[in-house]
Amino acid sequence: MLEVKNLHSGYGDVEVLHDISFIVENEIFAVLGANGSGKTTLLKTLSKLLPVSSGSIAWMGEDVTQTAAFDLTTRGVAYVPQEHNVFPDLSVAENLSLGALVGERSKKERLEEVFELFPRLAERTGQLAGSLSGGEGQMLAVGRALMQDPKIIFLDEPSAGLSPLFVDILFEKIANTRTNRGVAIVLAEQNALKTLEIADRVLVLSLGEMHLLKDAKNLDRNELMEAYHI
Repeated sequence: MLEVKNLHSGYGDVEVLHDISFIVENEIFAVLGANGSGKTTLLKTLSKLLPVSSGSIAWMGEDVTQTAAFDLTTRGVAYVPQEHNVFPDLSVAENLSLGALVGERSKKERLEEVFELFPRLAERTGQLAGSLSGGEGQMLAVGRALMQDPKIIFLDEPSAGLSPLFVDILFEKIANTRTNRGVAIVLAEQNALKTLEIADRVLVLSLGEMHLLKDAKNLDRNELMEAYHI
């Protein structure tokens, strides 16, 4: 679905990612690494919020290296940033409706699917998004992304700041999204152990470079600790 070749990217003259290459199939593809390893930069680059310095990104067999972020959205790509991922002054229902501006299926059908996955959102449709708990806000952010009818979702550290209970719930919902909706997920996380419970394959970044890429079930704990410089 997604093919990245020799990707270099960063902020202005500062290059953060160096020669990154991988393919994402219809799976949960985890991106792990310590703070500053380049996880967020990678997801922002894939979402076209940061420019590609060199290399290429192909989506569904088509080169999208120079494609605008909005055009990617209409092609089935959704991005959930770590912070500021909901509109706090809009209600839960209004946030979800914004997601429905993209996609062809009826809004009602998509809402039913989101509420089935996240029943808490159905109970809070009139509540302002800014008044939700951290876990509920992340559910809303993922739910709004699903309202776009995406083929792939980029999730940037969804567990950040959540209680252990909400982390368990959210990761269960992420796994269910992959299984029941058939949506591919690229999941950037610091919570490595929890991520490995649901991931199919893992890319570990270290200082903006590829440290390793392999099936999650074959990832050795020592390899992971080495990448985190533990």
